[in-house]
Amino acid sequence: MKPLISKETVEYIKGKQFWVELLLMTGGMFITAIAVHYFLQPSGLAVGSLAGLCVVLNRLTDIPVSILTFVLNVILLILAYIMIGKEFGTKTVYAALILSPWLGLLEWIDIRFGIDPKTFFNMGGATDYWFYLFGFVVLLSFAQAVLFRINASTGGLDIPAKILNKYLHVDIGTAVTFAGAAVSLSAFFIPGNSLYFVILGFFGTWINGIVVDYFTAGLNAKKRVCIITKDHEKLRDYIVHELVRGVSLYKVTGGYTGEEKTEIEAILTNDEFAKLMEKINDEHIDCFITAGRVSEVYGFWIKDKKKYKNL
Repeated sequence: MKPLISKETVEYIKGKQFWVELLLMTGGMFITAIAVHYFLQPSGLAVGSLAGLCVVLNRLTDIPVSILTFVLNVILLILAYIMIGKEFGTKTVYAALILSPWLGLLEWIDIRFGIDPKTFFNMGGATDYWFYLFGFVVLLSFAQAVLFRINASTGGLDIPAKILNKYLHVDIGTAVTFAGAAVSLSAFFIPGNSLYFVILGFFGTWINGIVVDYFTAGLNAKKRVCIITKDHEKLRDYIVHELVRGVSLYKVTGGYTGEEKTEIEAILTNDEFAKLMEKINDEHIDCFITAGRVSEVYGFWIKDKKKYKNL
């Protein structure tokens, strides 16, 4: 009889990576809940997200946002599992399902301590919609970037955005913008809303895509390092065995001196690059170095260094 849980899954659950990712997903969704509950919902803005759509439906039906979020997420999660993959689908299921309890907890806190989200940030009794928009977009974008980095999402419209990213190779920020643009139009259905709110929604959706790309690039950033030196074997050995990163070696000829040397090329994290520079400075290695930012790395990238440390 085939076991319900594979050996690989059991090992993954026992490992550090599982618990780190679980913590990141839980924290990321708590930030999302704060963004929705204290910034999006009180303002009534229909920023292009599932949460924005739920806010519109809440205004029309009085159904709690937490319940609307749960129901609509279930539909999209099935789509994620089928079209994107089991890992993404499973992680997003957890992230989406925990959002409703977080929202419910915030609603309970409001009742318990007499907090009114609609007036919580209202200075002088006026509603600053740009403040709400900025707060929601920054918090949500950061949470989205964190979850995208570990092959998960906050659920909702992140799922069709990820589908666009996977199958049409659209930048994730651009995909988020496309997926959310239609939702912004739903602001027309809120009684009393004007064109001003629709424009705010579109603007927020556009900024959301830009900020997601910004955070994603920052979290995924690597360094492409090129080093020309006579001590290439010493640096190659350090990068391969101490930093546990692959290197490429090229024979190059100096255009000025005509001297032949070896160039080392490697992709490193920022911390690894700092360690490499410390090694070069401590041992006074004479070399010429260029380093550039790399925002995405595809293909084989070592995540578990312990597995390769002694190879």
